[in-house]
Amino acid sequence: MASRSFSPTERLRRGIAGEVVAFFNDQAKGQSPVVRSPDALCPPGGVAWRVHGDVTGMLVGGVAALLLQMLHPKALAGVWDHSDFEANLHGRLRNTARFIAVTTFGARSEAEAAIARVRQIHDHVHGTLPDGSAYDANDPHLLAFVHLAGSAMFLAGWRRFGEPAMSVTDRDAYWAEVAPIARLLGADPVPTTDAAAQALLSGFYAELRADERSRTIRDIILHAQPEQRRAVPLQALLTRAAIDLLPETARRLHGLRSSGLGKPALQAATFGLASTLRWALAPR
Repeated sequence: MASRSFSPTERLRRGIAGEVVAFFNDQAKGQSPVVRSPDALCPPGGVAWRVHGDVTGMLVGGVAALLLQMLHPKALAGVWDHSDFEANLHGRLRNTARFIAVTTFGARSEAEAAIARVRQIHDHVHGTLPDGSAYDANDPHLLAFVHLAGSAMFLAGWRRFGEPAMSVTDRDAYWAEVAPIARLLGADPVPTTDAAAQALLSGFYAELRADERSRTIRDIILHAQPEQRRAVPLQALLTRAAIDLLPETARRLHGLRSSGLGKPALQAATFGLASTLRWALAPR
């Protein structure tokens, strides 16, 4: 009897769902879970909780955010000169995910302490670009771009894979809810509506550049080997979806084109992954 050919969605459900919980448990080893607090910086039960609580949108959006942020020469220099990004990519990603979780869902005191630690790290991140100009991780303008790029990609991931019909009102609420985090980090300007965020982000495009260093970081992000072999198909799909999520300007600067799968097939597969992850990670 001929074997059945499963669709991308069915293969994801059958081939990955059984490993998803173990994979994410491995990522969380050694860290206590973030407890959702009624006095969180982001309003409890608000739009930011919805967006940042979705695994697929945050994974895809997180990869896209890194690719976008690394196109800013000053953001790139901070990573290039002051981090072990290549040797410890997964650890840095876990730390970033933890920071987002704490500042979104955790108690205000925990969030403010996490932000203070980041600002202390930023105090030591400064230097000179290859063209001789200075950079400083505490630069409010640079922090504004990092905030914009990250939040825009998280929101785009949620809209594409979680809530395609998300209203303008809710999009505005998202930006207003995450604004306090950006302000405490020192970013300026900080948008509080979707229209303002898109306008500010578009204004940054003229500052973005691609060079040998950005291409190196791009390749580290896109071709990093997962820590567990069972995550290979998961990571490959997320990477392709992240490339498609990028703004066209960023995709062009990175020299990236379509993800390799036809858009309908990619959409179907990633929607399948989204529902699989939500099912697998839901409280029992």
